[in-house]
Amino acid sequence: MKPTLQLYRNAISGHCHRVELFLSLLGLPFESIDVDLAQKQHKSADFLAMNPLGQIPVLRDGNLTLADSNAILVYLEARHAPGQWLPRDPAGAARVQRWLSLAAGPLAYGPAAARVANLFQLPADSNHAVRANGLFQLMEATLASSAFLVGESPTLADVAHYAYVARAPEGGVSLQPWPAIRAWLARIEALPGFVPMVKTPVGLAA
Repeated sequence: MKPTLQLYRNAISGHCHRVELFLSLLGLPFESIDVDLAQKQHKSADFLAMNPLGQIPVLRDGNLTLADSNAILVYLEARHAPGQWLPRDPAGAARVQRWLSLAAGPLAYGPAAARVANLFQLPADSNHAVRANGLFQLMEATLASSAFLVGESPTLADVAHYAYVARAPEGGVSLQPWPAIRAWLARIEALPGFVPMVKTPVGLAA
């Protein structure tokens, strides 16, 4: 039987990987549909009809079409695992939301942007590393006293951050100064259903 969930993605995108990772952690079958970024399929009329911003990932669940990776995580959690990956108490929900905001800000414009620059041979920007290290300082301090970003159990905060943190060396950002972060990555990789982010030989990973 064909899965009802369809994920439009590209393997090198950490935004796509966070959705793939969560689908796998939840044990949900889905159809993976590759979007050729080099051929600008994400700017085609058909794709823009699903997401006018022309960005991946896009998730289709029957008649419902959703864009934005963090919004997709919230939807999947509420539909398939309510309360398990996003606390329902106000304080807990706010703590997770804070990290989702950081994933859309310092993570996206720090280690993720540094990686993109190396992947596509774009001009280097020292601000990427500055943002990455600022975020990693916060993460290191948080993870020094808790197993995950929001307490002792994994949440959407961890799912949203994993890929671009794990592949930060591809953007020239070392993880060696951050032992608590490296231990956290190992804990996520040990979760049942974990799927790795693709590796690319650029930056410190070259």
